[in-house]
Amino acid sequence: MLENFFKLKENGTDVRTEVIAGLTTFMTMAYILAVNPDIMSATGMDKGALFTATALSALVATLVMALVAKLPFALAPGMGLNAFFAFTVVLNMGYSWEMALTAVFIEGLIFIVLTFFNVREAIINAIPISIKNAVSVGIGLFIALIGLKGAGVIVRSDPTLVTLGNMADHTVWVAFIGIIVSGTLLALNKKGALLAGIVVATLVGIPLGVTNVEGLKLFSAPPSLEPIMFKFDFSKLFTTDMAVVLFTFLFIDMFDTVGTLVGVGAKAGLLDEKGRLPGAKQALFADAIGTTFGACMGTSTVTTYVESASGVAEGGRTGLTSLTTAGLFFVALFMAPLFLMIPAAATAPALVMVGFFMLSPIKNIDLDDATEALPAFITFLMMPLTYSISEGIVFGMLSYVILKVLSGKAKTVSPVMYIIAVIFVLKFFM
Repeated sequence: MLENFFKLKENGTDVRTEVIAGLTTFMTMAYILAVNPDIMSATGMDKGALFTATALSALVATLVMALVAKLPFALAPGMGLNAFFAFTVVLNMGYSWEMALTAVFIEGLIFIVLTFFNVREAIINAIPISIKNAVSVGIGLFIALIGLKGAGVIVRSDPTLVTLGNMADHTVWVAFIGIIVSGTLLALNKKGALLAGIVVATLVGIPLGVTNVEGLKLFSAPPSLEPIMFKFDFSKLFTTDMAVVLFTFLFIDMFDTVGTLVGVGAKAGLLDEKGRLPGAKQALFADAIGTTFGACMGTSTVTTYVESASGVAEGGRTGLTSLTTAGLFFVALFMAPLFLMIPAAATAPALVMVGFFMLSPIKNIDLDDATEALPAFITFLMMPLTYSISEGIVFGMLSYVILKVLSGKAKTVSPVMYIIAVIFVLKFFM
């Protein structure tokens, strides 16, 4: 049944590979179950309820991705978007978290409409193939940076922005051990290399005090959603402030999701000869439905996760990968303490290895054509430097349009790209 539904042989994979890939994806993004409630609770929202909302929204959205789009991508409340929700809209601008949830809910509804009328799919198809390949490279650099930062290998520094962390810190060595394990197994062409690195690093972290197992319980009932579920405030629906907040949510989520789908899809070899992603519309529906459902449950915008690349790197090619991930989010509802004990230092090796894997599409960029190569370079340079997938796409696509026009190749740029470029310019002024 699984073979026929997901067409495993046709996609060059099997059940074992897909399950391991789904497990790997889950392990690399399980941190969101701890991080999202921590960030969102700064607004005064109930932390226990936020854990349940995070797990449920990830479960539902990833399930839609698995069964409808049949793609190996997982979804959950997005990092960056949750920080904007908590620290900008609520704590800085002074609005209630109920008002912010309302903006997220409306965003989800708008995305459903835009997806139905193929607007978001048109944007994906309009992105030049050189930029699509660059997005994959940029995401690789970005998530490697996330992994190294989470493990303390790279830290902030006032004079140099970033610098090497404390090499005597146990978290750094736990990460290095995981990288060595994963790297060695990859060199030996062993399946499950990334997952093995996570497991070994987690176990090594126990005696070093990096992995916290104190009071560990295997099973516990999920906290109630009652404090935050369906808590909307429509009183500021037609205000300028609501419009600004809503536009920001829409913009960041639109291009984070597009970038992730294109970048990870390119790495997985899922793009067709024209650089289009089969099933993109269904994938975007999963994102929109997840955001709408997540807002109802009480959490911020749900988006496709860049950590899906870790499952793709393990061989995941179909919806069975995301179905496995969705199943693990369900299990996590009842085994939260077990999954939450995995430290960032243990997931860092997988993210670094994935960053390495995602460099391969650079071979497909025409480095002899400056109008193709330079925008591609700007795309993957700006993602880690701005700590944003969407900003990398903005600078890459704007530079693409500008260089094509100034070099006399304006006719090679699609009308949709011109429209997107204008929107990007307006975004800077707004």
